[in-house]
Amino acid sequence: MNLDDLDLFKKIDTRNMLAQIDGLPNQLQTAWELGQTQPLPAFKDIQSIVISAMGDSAVAAELVTASVSSSIRLPVALHRGYGLPAFASGPQTLVVCISHSGNSEEVLDVFDAAQKNNCTVMVISTGGEIAKRATDKNIPAWKFDSNGVVDTAAVAYPFGLLLALFSRLGFIPDPANDVAEAIAMMKRSQQHITADVIAAKNPAKRYAGQLVGRWVTFVGTENLAPVARRWKMQINQLAKAGANFEIIPEATHNTLIATINPTPTLNAHTMTLFLRAPSDHPRNRLRSDLMRQTFMLEALNTDVIDARGESVIAHLWTLMIFGDYMAYYLAMAYGADPSEEDAFVNFKRSLG
Repeated sequence: MNLDDLDLFKKIDTRNMLAQIDGLPNQLQTAWELGQTQPLPAFKDIQSIVISAMGDSAVAAELVTASVSSSIRLPVALHRGYGLPAFASGPQTLVVCISHSGNSEEVLDVFDAAQKNNCTVMVISTGGEIAKRATDKNIPAWKFDSNGVVDTAAVAYPFGLLLALFSRLGFIPDPANDVAEAIAMMKRSQQHITADVIAAKNPAKRYAGQLVGRWVTFVGTENLAPVARRWKMQINQLAKAGANFEIIPEATHNTLIATINPTPTLNAHTMTLFLRAPSDHPRNRLRSDLMRQTFMLEALNTDVIDARGESVIAHLWTLMIFGDYMAYYLAMAYGADPSEEDAFVNFKRSLG
């Protein structure tokens, strides 16, 4: 396993996923700037928001809600699935339907349900069926061109557009400075984790090496929940390997207790990575440290990865880009094409 063999990377990585990860800061900047130029819908008297999304679009929505949780005064619900919750009815409920391809059947179903419930509706997509339906129904739609970025790497576009929408509608204070800081801190982080940095000096490569042959669990505090989920998803999608995530404080009420009856044979093949940020609630930071201490006393493999920057948005995105590189390097270690999606394509074919 040589994670410094860039020629081998090119043979495995058939769609150049690495370039898409390298471009994540610029994607975020492009998305944010695009969100400032799109036509602003004339929404009035919005009292609640439902965001319909799946996969990485849903992660983008989670990242937005985590970013604005301390400033937005409207209830915001992320809906992963079909239909709508019963409260989502009438024009005072804004339903934002986000689908990268525009063809996610769950989001299409929500779009139709929102029409039946007389909700206010907004669409964010590259096109597809949902954009067509929005045009037919005269529904506002923000379309973006991800410039060939595959779904699993396009999380910055729905994030930037949704955040811009909330800001321009006056739901939150202008986060432009925080977005700028996040982009700058991501680029600074890249100086240590891009592929041309050798493994001996590259923490993302070193962590990937430690994950080979292990089932990894990512543990994040409340604000970092979408990052922990994203890391799990990227290990699944890029490296084609198993992973799961836990959220503090909830994990300290149940997952912590699972260490009472250890299974030494399995424990040697696990790794638990704790995600931390300066924006963590002090009690959650304490819970995280104590939970890790408990795991270590039971001879479980653990480590800590810290976010960078001052703002919540910077904390989220510096961890996001680190996780993308780590998952990519794990894919290279396994010899797995990070862009290959045959399993999902075949599953959708089975669904008909």
